[in-house]
Amino acid sequence: MTMTMASVGAPRADASTADPKTQRRPMRRSTRIAVALSSAALGLLYVTPLWHIGLTAPQYPEGLGFFIWLNRMSGEKPQDLNSINGLNHYIGMKEIVPASFPELHYMPLAVGVLIGLGLLAAAWGQRKALYAWTAVFAAGALAGLADFWRWGYQYGHDLNPRAAIKIEGMSYQPPLLGGKQLLNFHATSWPGAGGWVAIGVLLIAVTLTVREWRSARSRAG
Repeated sequence: MTMTMASVGAPRADASTADPKTQRRPMRRSTRIAVALSSAALGLLYVTPLWHIGLTAPQYPEGLGFFIWLNRMSGEKPQDLNSINGLNHYIGMKEIVPASFPELHYMPLAVGVLIGLGLLAAAWGQRKALYAWTAVFAAGALAGLADFWRWGYQYGHDLNPRAAIKIEGMSYQPPLLGGKQLLNFHATSWPGAGGWVAIGVLLIAVTLTVREWRSARSRAG
């Protein structure tokens, strides 16, 4: 009788609290598929340009431009990069060459690691893996933009004092994003096809993370 009353009076353990598998909170199947597909989509960064910088002016109505890829640089048209470097020489700017971007050496590896982490998170299926992947992705994207701004600042401010054309107080830093007037040239800076893919995948990762976090909170409540 005592045992029966004790068992009736004792509080029942919540199954969701006692079960360690529930504590780990696996992702939904749809989330895992989306993470896997999004990670695989980052492979497009190896074959599409990340960024585009363009210049237009009255003497260049067709425009000049160049692309920054994951591991190289190229002119929008075959001679564009040479033409831009020729113009830069007169105002004391350094040549735009792959050596200007040491990041080109390690960005392919960094993207490969990001793809691998995303696929691993999808295979493992735990929410904390998704959170970690999204955090690494977002931190890498912010670091990349900060580094690109730093390069643009140095590129536009570190001028040759013996340049043929010198304008007191003038700098030629290209815009990080959008357009900017530089003397008679209008410079633009926008993501290339690969850059838009990366942005889209990051937005998907953030959306999935928020959805899974809210789902975990609602179940815990």
